[in-house]
Amino acid sequence: MGNNQKTLITVRATVNAPVETVWKHWTTPESITGWNNASDDWHSPRAVNDLRKDGKFNIRMEARDGSMGFDFEGVYNNVIVNKQIDYTLGDGRKVKITFSEKGKKTDIIETFEAEKTNSIEMQRTGWQSIMDNFKKFTESRK
Repeated sequence: MGNNQKTLITVRATVNAPVETVWKHWTTPESITGWNNASDDWHSPRAVNDLRKDGKFNIRMEARDGSMGFDFEGVYNNVIVNKQIDYTLGDGRKVKITFSEKGKKTDIIETFEAEKTNSIEMQRTGWQSIMDNFKKFTESRK
């Protein structure tokens, strides 16, 4: 019997904005293209988001110099407005995001199944960088 144990990675942030604002910036394509990158030399030039159970999303992520890029895509398994998003990526990995309102702040916790190509630390760092960009983007648009 093989080892099918999945490695889970969690990233988090506390955003100084109410949950409705956080949700809007997390889910609308025009906002996603403003924050969805792990470093300044990458960007997301387009995003399509059908935010509902069985809805699909596709976010194009590219190096700004055009040297490489990929589609980050998946299907939503569960959407609870202002509270939770669960989805399955194109490669079958699962992701769960929770949004918890704490007064005028919102805690976001995102847990995902690691892929096998890149190190755990590299994945954690990349996803945390995107989360940090989201926090900065949202807090700058109050």
